[in-house]
Amino acid sequence: MQRTFTLGDFDFALPPDLIAQHPAPERSGSRLLDGTGDAPVDRIFRDLPLLLQPGDLVVFNDTKVVKARLFGEKPTGGKLELLVERVLRDHEVVAHMKVSKKPPPGTVLRMDGGFTATLLGRWPDADGALFRFRFDADPYTVMEQHGHVPLPPYIEHADTAQDEQRYQTVFAKNPGAVAAPTAALHFDEGVLAALEARGIERASVTLHVGAGTFQPVKTENLAEHRMHSEWYEVPRGTQDAIARLRERGGRLVAVGTTTVRTLESWSLTGQASGDTSIFITPGFVFREVDLLVTNFHLPKSTLMMLVSAFAGYEHVMDLYAHAVREHYRFFSYGDAMLLQRC
Repeated sequence: MQRTFTLGDFDFALPPDLIAQHPAPERSGSRLLDGTGDAPVDRIFRDLPLLLQPGDLVVFNDTKVVKARLFGEKPTGGKLELLVERVLRDHEVVAHMKVSKKPPPGTVLRMDGGFTATLLGRWPDADGALFRFRFDADPYTVMEQHGHVPLPPYIEHADTAQDEQRYQTVFAKNPGAVAAPTAALHFDEGVLAALEARGIERASVTLHVGAGTFQPVKTENLAEHRMHSEWYEVPRGTQDAIARLRERGGRLVAVGTTTVRTLESWSLTGQASGDTSIFITPGFVFREVDLLVTNFHLPKSTLMMLVSAFAGYEHVMDLYAHAVREHYRFFSYGDAMLLQRC
């Protein structure tokens, strides 16, 4: 009989000093916990190409993090913060709003940098957590000129020039994410060249990571959790690369949980692009991904549930216990692990 999991099953004790506040000096100098065997093996991330096989296909998320955190004030002078979640048409955006007292629709906000944002109302299907605004200038332009890197809530320093460079993958291409696909942050030109030299193919998908990736699960019954929605695309070239992979019998290596969610959403629905709110928990049947490169995730998070579904709950919890004992660095700027589908 399939075990029924509750939220408490995905909790673990994490010393605060293991939460990485800054990236490793070199991207590929991070540690890599090899969890593909019965016992964990401690490695360095640049070892990854040697753990893969010629003919494998590595799939990345090529989303680009935008400077989505914007500051401003209400007409009354009260300070506020916007975190842009999605850019719509006609200079409209969907954003989180942090403010002491929410202004009514129609209020024109004066934003740092000299542009304005008019509050149009709440954004539907988001439990009241998101709002729709119209900027008086192109949203991507004002974010690039006046925005701040949207660092995760557990990183305690204000964004810096280092964050602007390192909280972004070396192959970021399609702007729209407010959180980095963090497993891909470890890849540098040296690792990419080593993959190519070993005969390992590369492809990409796009999933614009939303701020909901950091939201905790609040319901003990996992079936009651409402997953946030994110936009994705699986390009035709990637679909063709996966078809060739299956013909030659290679393995699909997903870099990051966002890549997993994209590929499995496409496989389930047959839709190459659109919104996904897929929630992967133990018992899920994976159709596409064979190996997973991922960072270490927050306790009780949907990402802990996804990796447990992928590699097996007991195995993943053992790996996390090993990582804590061996002082691996956790979360967005932390170390990585390699998992095999159970």
